[in-house]
Amino acid sequence: MLITDNSPVSLKPIQQSVHVTFNYDVHFTHGLFELDNPLLAEVIAGYGEITPKKVLAVVDAGLLQYHQDLVNKISNYAHFYEDIINLIEQPIIIPGGELVKNEPKFVEQIHKLIDAGGICRHSYVLAIGGGAFLDMVGYAAATAHRGIRLLRVPTTVLAQNDSGVGVKNGINAFAKKNFLGTFAPPYAVLNDLNFLTSLDDRDWRAGIAEAVKVALIKDADFFHFIRIYAEELASRDMKLMERVIYRCAQLHLEHIANSGDPFEKGSSRPLDFGHWAAHKLEQITNYKLRHGEAVAIGIALDITYSYLIGLLSQSEWQNILVTLKKLGFILYLPALTEQLEQPNHPYNLFRGLTEFREHLGGKLTITLLQGIGQGIEVNQVDLSIYKQAVYMLKDWV
Repeated sequence: MLITDNSPVSLKPIQQSVHVTFNYDVHFTHGLFELDNPLLAEVIAGYGEITPKKVLAVVDAGLLQYHQDLVNKISNYAHFYEDIINLIEQPIIIPGGELVKNEPKFVEQIHKLIDAGGICRHSYVLAIGGGAFLDMVGYAAATAHRGIRLLRVPTTVLAQNDSGVGVKNGINAFAKKNFLGTFAPPYAVLNDLNFLTSLDDRDWRAGIAEAVKVALIKDADFFHFIRIYAEELASRDMKLMERVIYRCAQLHLEHIANSGDPFEKGSSRPLDFGHWAAHKLEQITNYKLRHGEAVAIGIALDITYSYLIGLLSQSEWQNILVTLKKLGFILYLPALTEQLEQPNHPYNLFRGLTEFREHLGGKLTITLLQGIGQGIEVNQVDLSIYKQAVYMLKDWV
């Protein structure tokens, strides 16, 4: 169209739709860094690309207490597969746990190492550690060069069956969990089940809470499996734990792939069942409570509310609470009730509902249970009944 005068021209919007496909595998193995295990090298070799590839290895410091030779093993592995892996320097040791998500300096440290080592978008950041550690390293990798390939090696139950297999990365800010973060799928996840043998009992148990969560909202048979073997799982039966981790990871990945909202653009977030209270409890206890321990309490609270409003039968409610107790979870803490009568107190439990909605955006959406294996979403809750649920849970315990 030619413009021959100064009359206004109507410019129609240019409509564009971009379809992006993400593919990543979650592997299960034993002895990932043993020289006769080629899995890591094969993953880095990828699709016949030019090798060797630059790799920055970042290790959770907490692992070294139980795996003193881990750094040497990683270095020896890279040397053995030097035609594929170019480790730019000795693996970097960084603290793990929630502390690492509260201190921005650790993200900056990784960014500096990426810059100094010439790590590019065809290179790899290899992150080896627990869930909070992987969240932080993933955030650093996703924000350098707009995204560097991330290889996650989760080393806890919770990371192997939940946080480490998903697409989220983040750190805490402004006293809020995961306030800064990205949706960036990993290049691959490598679950080395041998790492689980060195977990203390709290970390072993904590990860089972996420399996209970996803079973309750998606798979009644899976919950019944956990219920039947709860005492054996609490007693650290490794074969049973491997089955729990695999099924839990499978259910999480199915939801991410098939929910129609992998990056949580809408208000629905069923995988955060039990989490609005859990996130607040972590903050109230200054993160002394493990994430999985807080999730167990959050689940107990939300199923009690579901029971009080007639969604769950008494027998279902009791079965879930008994299962959580057999797994070894403490289901009541004074932090639940200490500021409950002061609605404006920053440590009032119900402020977690507001913070949950703010983090999610849109309208409040809470997942409750209308039966084992059947989650249901609600957009409003009755705080007086939730308060009753808190005290009812306290009395039950």
